[in-house]
Amino acid sequence: MTKILITGANGMLGNELSTLFPDAYAMGSEDFDLTNPNEALAIVERFYPDLIIHCAAKVGGIIGNMNDPVGYFEENILMNTNLLRAAHEFKVPRFVGIASTCIYPDKASQYPMQEETILNGLPQETNLAYAFAKRAMIVQIQSYIKQYGYKWNYLIPSNLYGENDVFEGDRSHFISALIKKVFEAKDVVHLFGTGKPLRQFMYTKDLAALIKMMIDDDCYQSLNIAPPYQHTINGMAEMCIRISEKRLRIEYDKTKPDGQLRRDVDTTKLMSLYPNFKFTPLEEGMRRVYDSFSKRHN
Repeated sequence: MTKILITGANGMLGNELSTLFPDAYAMGSEDFDLTNPNEALAIVERFYPDLIIHCAAKVGGIIGNMNDPVGYFEENILMNTNLLRAAHEFKVPRFVGIASTCIYPDKASQYPMQEETILNGLPQETNLAYAFAKRAMIVQIQSYIKQYGYKWNYLIPSNLYGENDVFEGDRSHFISALIKKVFEAKDVVHLFGTGKPLRQFMYTKDLAALIKMMIDDDCYQSLNIAPPYQHTINGMAEMCIRISEKRLRIEYDKTKPDGQLRRDVDTTKLMSLYPNFKFTPLEEGMRRVYDSFSKRHN
């Protein structure tokens, strides 16, 4: 039986993967500190896995990234580097690193963006530190593959949402923060920017299901993973209000940043492998998450 180690097991994606791989060694930050190289080595030596799925990361929204760029850069660089070096030290056959579409250039020459264009320009300024840390991870994985021939890869998912996200503070992702705002709002939902940016948002269960498919099929391509649709920020806000069945209006603070205006990625490679995979429609997935949140807070 394949021995699997999942890092970041208490996070949104790690939690879903732990359910799909019930026999995996699932660990979170309370178990080991991956920013410590000795602890990263100890993890791999203790479990001696055949496969590592590396989900652990310091993540958050625009405010978190802008307020703590040093933390977002250093902690992610250390976690990624230490774990990859440990995986090499113990010759782990398979390694899957989870990146993010925010690593792509802020402005691309063509959309949707293809995997080969990741390094063709600077990432968006609001998440520059986090994006460069994730870029460094994919370059490190590519380097190990080139030099040692490992069956390692990285996946580049679009923005995520799910029941197990953080709904408080600067670590909250957009849809989770939106759901909380709508749930608590009496008359008005206050949002940053203009509402015009476009985003691909993916239900975390879909990403977890695709990762499992790739592992079961021994597929180790590095590729984008995203649904075939995108929505404006305003469109998603209106969708969430509709789900809530409340009568609310949206007000935008245009003194605050929009973030990247467009970030859609090409999924030709993914769909050539799994042409029959059906992504959860955004409104359906958002309704599930909204209902889950409201049940916990009513």
